[in-house]
Amino acid sequence: WGAMIGGYSLHGQGLRALELFHSMQQEDIEPNEIVFSSILKACGSIGDTKQGRLIHDQIIKSGLESNVVIGNTLIDMYSKGGSLQEAREVFDKLLNRDVVSWGAM
Repeated sequence: WGAMIGGYSLHGQGLRALELFHSMQQEDIEPNEIVFSSILKACGSIGDTKQGRLIHDQIIKSGLESNVVIGNTLIDMYSKGGSLQEAREVFDKLLNRDVVSWGAM
C-alpha cells in the first residue's frame, strides 16, 4: 500500500494516491508515518487542503503529530494550499525541528 501511494504521489498522481489511501482504509489497514507523509504530499500537490485536514485529524488520533517527518510534510502541505496559519501552528507544535522544518516554513 505504502509503496503504491508513495509512487502515485511522487509522480504527480495525487488523486490516484488518495483513491488508494481510501481503499486501504476501507480494508481497515492503519497507515503508518510513511503512508501519512506520502498522502500529505499528494494532497499538497493537488492543493486539497480539505482532505489534508481530515488526514491531519487522523494523524493526531494516531499520536504521530510530533513526528518530525510528518510535521514537515504537514507544513509543506498547508503552505502549498495557502494555509500559512495552519502551517505555522504545526511548526510551533513540533518538538524537534530540523533544517527541513525551517525550510518548509
